[in-house]
Amino acid sequence: MRRIRLTVAYDGTNYHGWQIQPGVVTIESVLNEALRDLFGEEIQVIGASRTDSGVHARGNVAVFDTESRMAADRVCFALNQRLPQDIRVQDSCEVPLDWHPRKQRCVKTYEYKILNRRMELPDARLYTYFYYYNLDLEQMRRGAAYLLGEHDFKSFCSARTQIEDTVRTIYSLEISRNQEDVVTIRIKGSGFLYNMVRIIVGTLLNVGNGHTEPQEVLRILEARDRREAGPTAPAKGLTLIGMEYEKTP
Repeated sequence: MRRIRLTVAYDGTNYHGWQIQPGVVTIESVLNEALRDLFGEEIQVIGASRTDSGVHARGNVAVFDTESRMAADRVCFALNQRLPQDIRVQDSCEVPLDWHPRKQRCVKTYEYKILNRRMELPDARLYTYFYYYNLDLEQMRRGAAYLLGEHDFKSFCSARTQIEDTVRTIYSLEISRNQEDVVTIRIKGSGFLYNMVRIIVGTLLNVGNGHTEPQEVLRILEARDRREAGPTAPAKGLTLIGMEYEKTP
């Protein structure tokens, strides 16, 4: 038995998230079907990040076990021939049988893109959140500074989650605008709670439009109450950029 690691990119528009759910098409279900077709085995992938419906990825990570002797670095090419065009495996390699993508120390990077202009652009509609109101990026950066470091992010977690440990670490949070009026919020952390990035974005948008003062972000953080934070930004603006795993000594 061997364990193969995949780095998976996908356009999440047509999928109900990563995780298998009855009666709907998900990234995980499509990968499982393609792998079974390729190897003729009953295969179940284990994903690192269970992205929500409509969320995109460039570097999600998954593993699967197989008896096949196919060269690990060729699996990505063979698998891509069986996948739809909106899912592509970027690389594949063999890892130890006990290597688990959710149990390794890593840094996750997400980007959220906001189209901040007077009129929408049709070709950006699937990958950005259109936001008409003017945004003060400097005020947003001031608010974002309060989120850096290790904190209890319960205020920035969906109230539906059952998780008890809501402490996470944010290593960096950068906000920029390009010439096409796309504002990008890039965030790196040790891990993220359910809807955490999208709630952070919604809160920072309230700062950027003048509804919330930057220093209020600290009060929201310390409240540990989802009702104090801003709205959950739409899924389509979010992309899981990648996961940097700690190298084994």
